[in-house]
Amino acid sequence: MAEEAKWYVIHTYSSYENAVSAAIMKAAENRRMTDHFLEIKIPMETVTEYTDAGEKTYERKLFPGYVFCKMILTDETWHMVHNIRGATGFVGSEGKAIPLTEQEIYDLGIEHREVVIGFEVGDTVKVVDGPLSGFLGVVEELDADNEKIRVMVSMFGRETPVDLNLDQVEENNTIQKTNLPP
Repeated sequence: MAEEAKWYVIHTYSSYENAVSAAIMKAAENRRMTDHFLEIKIPMETVTEYTDAGEKTYERKLFPGYVFCKMILTDETWHMVHNIRGATGFVGSEGKAIPLTEQEIYDLGIEHREVVIGFEVGDTVKVVDGPLSGFLGVVEELDADNEKIRVMVSMFGRETPVDLNLDQVEENNTIQKTNLPP
C-alpha cells in the first residue's frame, strides 16, 4: 500500500499549517485511516537575525500557507482533508489533487534519501544496464549528490571514459584467477 502513497500539497489559511497538520492526523486516527497518511511535513528553516539587541534565532516556515502530506489519495481521504478546518484544499487544477514529482520532492528538500555507495575511486565495477552492459571498468569519479559515476571502460583496446548513473553499475565480485596452481 505504501507504494501508492505520494506527496501532495495542501493549501491552508495563513498561520493554520500546524493546526491543519494536527487535525489531519487526529481525523485519520478517529476514522482508523492512519495507514493512508504516512507523513505530514511543514518545511522549516532556522533563521538568525542580528539586531541592536543582539542575536535572535527562530524557526520560519519555508512555504507559509502550505502543508506537505505523503498519503494514499482516495475519495475518502480527499473528502477528509477538504473538511479539515483551515484547509482550503489540495494544490492542483479543477479541484483535483496533483502529486509532486520525484524532482519536485528532491528540489524542495521534502524527502531526503541517503545514497550508499559500495565502491570508491580505483575500484573495478561491472556495467549492468545500458549499451555497455557486461563491460568491466575502473571508477574514475563519483558524484553521490547527482548519483553519477565516471568509469574507464576498455573498448577496442582503448580506455574510454563513460558517464553512468549509479544504478547502472555494481561491484565487481569476480576473483581473477591468474597464475594460480591447479
